[in-house]
Amino acid sequence: MTCTWKQSKTKRQLNAFVKIRSRAKTLLDDFLLTYTVFMTTDDLCQALQRHYCAKNDQGKEDNADVPCRKRKVLHLVSQWTALYKDWLHEDEHLKQFLKTMYRNVLDDVYEYPILEKELKEFQKILGMHRRHTVDEYSPHRKNKAFFHQFSLKENWLQHKGTMNETEEIFCRVYITEHSYVSVKTKVSTSAQEILKIVAEKIQHAEEDLTLVTVTFSGEKHELQPNDLAISKSLEATSRMFVYRKDLTDTLNPYAENEESLQKSVRILGINTWDLALELTYFDWSLFNSIHEQELIYFTFSRQGSGENTVNLSLLLQRCNEVQLWVATEILLCSQLCKRVQLVKKFIKIAAHCKAQRNLNSFFAIVMGLNTASVSRLSQTWEKIPGKFKKLFTELESLTDPSLNHKAYRDAFKKMKSPKIPFMPLLLKDVTFIHEGNKTFLDNLVNFEKLHMIADTVRSLRHCRNNQCGNEVPPKENQELKPHVYHLHIIDDQQTLFELSHRIEPRV
Repeated sequence: MTCTWKQSKTKRQLNAFVKIRSRAKTLLDDFLLTYTVFMTTDDLCQALQRHYCAKNDQGKEDNADVPCRKRKVLHLVSQWTALYKDWLHEDEHLKQFLKTMYRNVLDDVYEYPILEKELKEFQKILGMHRRHTVDEYSPHRKNKAFFHQFSLKENWLQHKGTMNETEEIFCRVYITEHSYVSVKTKVSTSAQEILKIVAEKIQHAEEDLTLVTVTFSGEKHELQPNDLAISKSLEATSRMFVYRKDLTDTLNPYAENEESLQKSVRILGINTWDLALELTYFDWSLFNSIHEQELIYFTFSRQGSGENTVNLSLLLQRCNEVQLWVATEILLCSQLCKRVQLVKKFIKIAAHCKAQRNLNSFFAIVMGLNTASVSRLSQTWEKIPGKFKKLFTELESLTDPSLNHKAYRDAFKKMKSPKIPFMPLLLKDVTFIHEGNKTFLDNLVNFEKLHMIADTVRSLRHCRNNQCGNEVPPKENQELKPHVYHLHIIDDQQTLFELSHRIEPRV
């Protein structure tokens, strides 16, 4: 009886210890995810530096506690770098902080050999391949160790510089003021390569076209074939257009001609599941690039959040562009029978995106079909078979915003990972928590608010679990790629309505 009681007590103590450890881990994660809400990175670096180097004045701290304190600081730094990864690599002040901390540990490890594990962690962080031993940290060999440290190759510090040329971004090439082709391409892409993509997309002879940057004041500059188009088109004072060779007129893609009809026929000839799968692969590449911290910066708009929310902004832009792409493709199709087939195809693509657990493209396609300029096409919708109308009604129900999007939340919760959430709603949740709770209470940080925000942001981790399927690269499909990577979009509602009334005039 006594033995059983002791075992039960030990089990309870162990469970309590596990809960405390788990709670401490969560609190640390909460802090690292949300510290930018109430302090800068420089402030955090200085605080950690002071705490690590604090002197034991007047015996207030037991000598045995000194290495324990230092290890706690180093554990926080280790967790911080593990969580933020490439983000920290681009901050010059933080690079200097990590180097300074490494030198501090290098100084201390001879006196406190227990720090050798933390030193090895720093070597991994800084990309150092040479192994040190405790003997090397003796005062007699310190200068030699320092010299070796600065001769080491720090791979991660060069990450940003080596990625510039291969980095992929969205580039808009305008056909008219309100119509453009969204091109996903590398920063190093030449004007000729981009022109080839656009010419194929709008089905016009490449030799008759040229790329031109147009400033908001109307000044034009023709790009040469070997020019790096991206750097010039991204200037804040200009946009990139595709012009005819004589530079007198932009293309008009809205004319009712065989070209626009043929483009729709090409879409109809593509396997629906494969097209949805390619959309999902594309969205995964964007979703996987988003850092959890981007949601914090996006909501609180600290430190010029434009630079800190690039990946998130791209996924949000993609969602908006897919919605406009659906409407554009339907409204550019002048033949009723082909337009009916196109609506049916987009309904099936939306259903497949849901089956592939890509809720971002799913929402975008459903919203595109519900655009006012598309939903008013009564002749088109009347010819949609009953089973497709029923399927679309079921899909629509998931986008119902009533009861705080209960239908979507319940369905998404039941889906196994990996899965892509509808990002605008996730941002709405973070914003709601932020605006509904004060960041400071009685001049103290409201950590309950930060915990709620961190909990919401952490949902990204759950969505990305079990991604073994994504390790297999998508099969190369040259027919699919132009339709997924490069979208022809009309972003003006007035133009879309004009097209809608042209193909189905008001009775």
